[in-house]
Amino acid sequence: MSVEPRESRSVTDLITDLIRETGELVRTESRLVRAEISDKVRQVEMGGGSLAAGAICLLVALFVLAQALIVALGNVIGDAWAALLVGVVIAAIGMALLAKGRRDLAPSNLMPDRSTNQLNKDGQLVKEQIR
Repeated sequence: MSVEPRESRSVTDLITDLIRETGELVRTESRLVRAEISDKVRQVEMGGGSLAAGAICLLVALFVLAQALIVALGNVIGDAWAALLVGVVIAAIGMALLAKGRRDLAPSNLMPDRSTNQLNKDGQLVKEQIR
């Protein structure tokens, strides 16, 4: 963009430049939004896949380890109490893991924040240029 003295530019030239630059800005920002949304979709896919795979592996291990712990504790406090204690501990761990996964996949974590902020700044710039 060349810098010309203000007097030599006509209103038509100014409007043409504004329209051209606004169009370029919109195209650039839309590419940024698409790229950021694509990253967020990949993040959801990876998070969901990791949660599912981890849950399956942990479930199998949990059955085996819980049974071993119940048998070991059964000799000390009785089978019923051992099963109850192990069940409560495993439930607490499961709730903590589910809460973390839910936080990671919350809509507020998936918003394209950088694009939104940049669009707000660009809107302000366009408003200032129009004045």
